[in-house]
Order: sequence, then C-alpha cells, then structure tokens
Amino acid sequence: MLKQIFSRTLPLLATIIVCIAGIMLGNWQTRRAQEKENIALQIEQQAKLPSALIDANQLTMPRAFQRIHLRGQFIQQWPLYLDNRPMNGKVGMVALMPFQLSESNKAVLVARGWFQRDLKERTKIPRLEIPNGEIEIAGIVRQHLDRSMQLGADEIITPGSILQNLSSAEVAATLKLDMPEWVLEQTSTQGEGLQRDWPVPSNGADKHRAYAFQWYGLTVMAFLFFVVTGIRRGKHTK
Repeated sequence: MLKQIFSRTLPLLATIIVCIAGIMLGNWQTRRAQEKENIALQIEQQAKLPSALIDANQLTMPRAFQRIHLRGQFIQQWPLYLDNRPMNGKVGMVALMPFQLSESNKAVLVARGWFQRDLKERTKIPRLEIPNGEIEIAGIVRQHLDRSMQLGADEIITPGSILQNLSSAEVAATLKLDMPEWVLEQTSTQGEGLQRDWPVPSNGADKHRAYAFQWYGLTVMAFLFFVVTGIRRGKHTK
C-alpha cells in the first residue's frame, strides 16, 4: 500500500516542481524581455531630442539614455580602467575619467571609450590622449556602469587602477567630489585611440522571448507527460 502511494506521489511532486520552476523561469525571461523593450523605447524617445547642455546645478536632471554635453575639464591624474570588457569578440578595457564641471566642485564619471587589451601583458596600458584645459564633451547618460563577475574583496581605487567593477559613488568618495550616480558614455571625438561603438543595452529582447517560450514549453511537456503516463498506469492497474 505504501509502495503504491509512494509510486503515485513521487511523479506528482516531481511534475509540480518542474512546472513551478518552468513557469518561474519563463516569467523571469519574459520580464527581462520587457525590460529591454522598455529600454529600446527610452533610447528611441531620447534620440529624437536635441542634446542638452547640463551645468553643475542640473546634475540630477538627466534621464537614462538622454543625450547631453558638459563643459569642464578631465581630472588629468585620475584615469581608471575597467577590465574584462569584451567588444566585437575582442578582450579589452574601458577607460574612465572624472570630468569636473566648470567653476564647481562637481564632477561626472565619464566612460571615455574602449581599447583592446595587450594579450601578452595584461597591465600594459596604451598611451591615451587626455585633452588639457576646459573643453566640451558630448555623450549619453547611463544609470550605472555594467558589472562583471568579481572574485574577492573590492579593489582599492588609485590613479591608473585596473578594476573589475566601479561606481560613481566610489570615485566620489575617493576624490572628495560631488558626483551624480549616473555615468556619461562619451560620444564626442576627444581622445584618439579609443573606440566608442558602445553596445546597445536593449539588444537581446527576442532572445529572452525565445528562452521564455522554451521554459513554458518544458512546463507543458512535463504536465502532459504526467497526464499521459498516469492514464497508462491506470489502465495497467485495472
């Protein structure tokens, strides 16, 4: 008797677990697709607007993916580098620098561009042009820098550091500057030797939809398999 109950209960529990997991993973992939579709809509809307000049008193105003330009100067002594940032199938780094706005103690962290990493010597940084004096730069607002997997404790930020991850708040605390949380992906041409073909964060919505379909399909298959095998088992026991 116990054996019969166990033989019937175990497949039911396994089916329930598989169905719940499939629905949850399918819903998660669907949400990811919706997020990227919303991002694509934001990018499209912001692309229709003219680039706005933002001064030190307007740093809380920009929206994600808004095109803006800033007037000020790069803090020359503080180049920073984000490691393990591939682009077009090549391993590389993103060069970052704080940009201090004119006549203020406020700054913005600027992603200046990407360069390919030296394959023989990881820490070898190519000579990068840093504009001197007051200039005007243009770019696109990103809410934060993308993060990569990091093992171990947070790294100490020093001039020229090669880091796995970084935030504006960490730079602001180190330099004792007032900085917004958002980051500017530079699109203007100052700085030779850097690529600015920034990846579009909205890419991949169709991929997430496909994954969601697969998970929902697995859920349906698991349910049908349980029903069919249950019917067959019932016929054999008669």
